[in-house]
Amino acid sequence: MADPGAIRSTRFLRTTGQHASIEPDAFTHGGYVLSIGGDEQSHVNLAHPEEIFYEYLRRIGHLVDLAAPEGQPITALHLGAGALTLARYIQATRPGSVQYAVELERELLDFVLQQLPLPGGTDLHTVIGDARDALADLDPELRFDVVILDIFSGPEAPAHIACQEFYQEARARLAPQGLLIINVGDEPGLTLVRSQAAAMRRAMTDVAAFAETGMFAGRYPGNIILAGTQTPWPKEWTAELTARGPHPAKVLAGVDLDGLAG
Repeated sequence: MADPGAIRSTRFLRTTGQHASIEPDAFTHGGYVLSIGGDEQSHVNLAHPEEIFYEYLRRIGHLVDLAAPEGQPITALHLGAGALTLARYIQATRPGSVQYAVELERELLDFVLQQLPLPGGTDLHTVIGDARDALADLDPELRFDVVILDIFSGPEAPAHIACQEFYQEARARLAPQGLLIINVGDEPGLTLVRSQAAAMRRAMTDVAAFAETGMFAGRYPGNIILAGTQTPWPKEWTAELTARGPHPAKVLAGVDLDGLAG
């Protein structure tokens, strides 16, 4: 159960005109939930940042696990910061990693860092601004082992980001074996997932989709993770990700993705 003396706080976000709140999670000791406009947005476990509560974020974490040998520090770029759940996970599982987080809402990033401090030793550089603009403005010498985009939250997505050109620009910032990871939240029919899988296929050497098995039927809303590689998709990753879950899990790659990517 949550500590009755735990953090409870709210902050007004001027960019969107919404309120953000941080409340203790009643089911996870040391856990907190960030909500924006009344909708749950992120979950953080301060006591165990290596444990990720939301299923779609755990799937992203499993992809990050495969991006480099276990425990090896990486360079990571987070486009869309939220409560910095994945940045905390990377620091916990890969100490010494260098990370950058881009967030449009200055008040949100300040609020999260003030109320939910990062683990000691975290090397995180924060950038306020639009994801695509920030990508272009970063030091041109920087290359990332993983670039994670977690902005899409429904069928309406920023057109200047939900496009092939943006993915090509993101690929240019990847290290040679770097991985591009996109969380796509979508509605039944998966219109956005389909368009983004197709756009990523035109920008990356290979693309895979990773989600709860039933999501691919397109009958209900949820999240599908798209992963773009600069080499052919490793077949062993399909088996590894399926085994890691959360269950039931399914990975579509190669010809298996054709029905989704069109």
